[in-house]
Amino acid sequence: MGSHLYGMTYAVRSSESSQVLTIHSTAKWDAHFDALKQTNKLMVIDFTASWCGPCKLMDPVIQKFAEKYTDVEFVKIDVDELMEVSQKFQVQAMPTFMLIKKGKVADKVVGVKKEELQRLIEQHRKQGK
Repeated sequence: MGSHLYGMTYAVRSSESSQVLTIHSTAKWDAHFDALKQTNKLMVIDFTASWCGPCKLMDPVIQKFAEKYTDVEFVKIDVDELMEVSQKFQVQAMPTFMLIKKGKVADKVVGVKKEELQRLIEQHRKQGK
């Protein structure tokens, strides 16, 4: 599961049954992002941090969304681990959820806003199918 280099895993599912991909290297992120850009698949990036309380509140919500919306790619990025990626997306608060379609930001949700995030996921996954 994921690429191994010196005993470190760079992209892993949060658990064996999880649909959320956690990315731990910029190279892995770039490859994943470039591959998804070629498709019409919606990607939801969860910008998070290990010390962020509101992020922990959203974890089970994102897991449920990933189970429900199997046609959507859910990716988790720790802002402290992949600082350059979070800077590229101008993430300034956590949690921040970026909805990406064909390599472009389609929408963004900042904070613990389950209903708004769900509404936007449903809206964007239907577009362009």
